[in-house]
Amino acid sequence: MDASTVNELTAGSLGGAAQVIVGQPLDTIKTRAQVAPKGMFKGPMDILAQTVRKEGFFALYKGMASPLVGIAGVNSLLFAAYGVSKRLISPFPQLSLTEIAAAGAMAGAINAILASPVEMFKVRMQGQYGSPSDKRLRAVVGEMWQQWGFRKGIMRGYWITVAREIPAYAGFYSAFEFSRRKFAEKYGSQLPVWALLASGSTGGIAYWLACYPLDVVKSRVQLRATPPSGTPVQYIAHELRTIVAESGMSGLFRGLSPSLLRSIPAAASTFAAFELTREYLREATGV
Repeated sequence: MDASTVNELTAGSLGGAAQVIVGQPLDTIKTRAQVAPKGMFKGPMDILAQTVRKEGFFALYKGMASPLVGIAGVNSLLFAAYGVSKRLISPFPQLSLTEIAAAGAMAGAINAILASPVEMFKVRMQGQYGSPSDKRLRAVVGEMWQQWGFRKGIMRGYWITVAREIPAYAGFYSAFEFSRRKFAEKYGSQLPVWALLASGSTGGIAYWLACYPLDVVKSRVQLRATPPSGTPVQYIAHELRTIVAESGMSGLFRGLSPSLLRSIPAAASTFAAFELTREYLREATGV
């Protein structure tokens, strides 16, 4: 593994940790909006109020252990895969936005390998509402492994995660790069931190707009008591039809507003931490 890839792995780990810490409360609201029984909550603000009132403030961080433990690997894989994908697509450092989107899509598909189990355990923790029977993460992991094994338990929702990650990261990286280049035209290659934050926020918003209905499907598939049946195309299509039948087209976008709000600080902190760490390592290592 070359030094530049090691730098990207290290920077990605720190960027991912920043993302989880900043964005987890709104992610919990988003997930509960997607998977809660119909009529349980009136909207995102009601989810926030009920969660804090009934379970305490730190319930907003429920499920954080899974992404925080796994985020180093997930983001390291993502940023490293993105760097490798860019080099595979073009030997030239300045890729077009179309090439950037293609590299992001490739990185997203690879990233799903680790993102799928991390997301699955996070969703199952967030789908608990403070009853005495709520399980700790260790118990959830053990239960999924013992009852369903690796493919139907630990990796449940893998193919819908792949389907989500491809458009999500194509949008994420192309929007980030577009915004970053616009700032660079005015401020030069050494962007101020606020410009990195703004570019990261743009990427985060594009991420959710590109994939949100698939994220709703993913959360529902990963939370259900039994694994989905049929091929990935069949169970994804079935879940989409079920959501529309239950809640109309708006059901495919339930929880979008907290996702967009989350994306601003979360993506901004991710990219700021990643870029600043990578710049420091580049100066320290010379690559």
